[in-house]
Amino acid sequence: MAGKARFSRGMFEFLADLALNNNREWFQANKARYEAEVRDPLVEFVSDFAERAGEISPHIKADPKPVGGSIFRIYRNLRFSKDKTPYKTAAAAHFQHVSGKDVHAPGFYLHLEPGNVLSGGGIWHPDPPSLKRIRDAIVTHPDEWRAITTNKKLLKDHTVEGDALKRPPKGYDADHPMIEDIKKKDHSTTRYYTEDEVLSEDFVDTYVASCKTESPYIEFIANALGVPW
Repeated sequence: MAGKARFSRGMFEFLADLALNNNREWFQANKARYEAEVRDPLVEFVSDFAERAGEISPHIKADPKPVGGSIFRIYRNLRFSKDKTPYKTAAAAHFQHVSGKDVHAPGFYLHLEPGNVLSGGGIWHPDPPSLKRIRDAIVTHPDEWRAITTNKKLLKDHTVEGDALKRPPKGYDADHPMIEDIKKKDHSTTRYYTEDEVLSEDFVDTYVASCKTESPYIEFIANALGVPW
C-alpha cells in the first residue's frame, strides 16, 4: 500500500554534488545535508521494507540501523584502491539471508545514484564451495533452473546476469545445456528504475513487488546452499 515518499529530489542533487566535490572538507561542510537528504530517508525506507520483508521470505533481514545494519557506509575503503576519493557517490542497502555473514550470502540489493537507479537479487562472489553447490544444483535440476531464468514475468522488468569464466569450470561437461550459467561466478537479477519512480509514494510497493518476482531465483540459490527460504 502506498505511503509517504521517502526519497526526495534532494537526495540525487546531493549525490551529484558529492561526485563533483568528493573531498573531506566539502563533505564535512555538507554533512547535515547528507544526513537529511540521504541517510535518514534511507533509514526510513529500510524500516518500511523491514515491515514488508516477510511477504517475500521470513529469512530475509532488513535492519534500519544507520551503521552496522542494511545500509552501506558512504565512506569508501581506500586501503587497496588507487582511487583515493573518500566517499561513495551512491546510496545503497542490502537485504541478505539471515544465515549469511556478509554480502556474499543470497539476498536483495538497492542502489540509488543519479542516472543509475537499480535493484537486484542473487549472490555475488560466493566462495568456491558455495559456487560449486550452485553449479551442481543447476546440473541436477536444469529444467527447473531454465524455467526460473526464462520466466516471462521475471524477464519483463529484469535481466539475469553474472560475471562468467571464459571456459567451463573443471569437472563440468562443456556440452551441458546450461553450461553458460554453470560458467558464471555470480548469479544476479537486475531491474532499473527512473528517478521519478524512486521519488513516488509507492516505491516501497514497487520494490517489494520486484523482490517477489525475483524470489524463485533466490530460492533456487538458497536451496542449493542448503539454507531455508
